[in-house]
Amino acid sequence: MKITVNTDVCIGAAMCTGLSPQVFTLDEEGIVSLLEANPPEELRARIEQAVGFCPVAAIKIQD
Repeated sequence: MKITVNTDVCIGAAMCTGLSPQVFTLDEEGIVSLLEANPPEELRARIEQAVGFCPVAAIKIQD
């Protein structure tokens, strides 16, 4: 599993950081940043929730 984020569309809603803080953080400008681009499979459910809750669809999962 590989996670990608589109920082150009991120609005800093921070849903992802709350759902999966092991994978996502916000940079100093409040834009999503990845802590782990290839997270372990056991985090998939939380990451999928983060993808679903992102209001601008800035997060993608690639298998």
